[in-house]
Amino acid sequence: MIWVRNYKPEIHHRRSIRLRSHDYSSPGYYFITLCCKNRECLFGEIVDHTMILNDFGRIVHDEWMRSATIRKEIELDEFIVMPNHFHAIVLIHDCRGDRPVAPTETNRPVARKLPNGPKPKSIGSLIGGFKSSVTKQINSNRNKPGEPVWQRNYYERILRNEDALYITRRYILKNPRNWMQDDFNH
Repeated sequence: MIWVRNYKPEIHHRRSIRLRSHDYSSPGYYFITLCCKNRECLFGEIVDHTMILNDFGRIVHDEWMRSATIRKEIELDEFIVMPNHFHAIVLIHDCRGDRPVAPTETNRPVARKLPNGPKPKSIGSLIGGFKSSVTKQINSNRNKPGEPVWQRNYYERILRNEDALYITRRYILKNPRNWMQDDFNH
């Protein structure tokens, strides 16, 4: 691979935008935003304040719904596929046995760093698998193998209380209505 040969760690380092002290497999609510590469409107359009999904948008929607059946540690909350981005709230459960348990200070998982990739059952693992599956399906449909669908990273915010959860749910639900003023619509 040519890019490996030209890699220079002193200038090509990637800084994480994640909180260093947070274990992203910890039980709790997380707000996620994924953006299309170059903010390209791949997933449909807004018509009369309503998101109309195209075939690619339905792939994103269906794969997100499938995430909860694949990953028993998560529960999906509000989400929306927009023309060029995706917002979602996801709840990670503490699944130490066959049933989720409420998080307490004594049963919080200990953070461990894996050398190659995100920690299993974490937000990073969920998003990596989701983005990969969506990209593979979309590229198969448009006959463009290897073409990027998503921006390299993603945004996440830990929702620490009921007020933050409520405000974020409202934001997601109102996103199509606010499309003309949306920062992603440029």
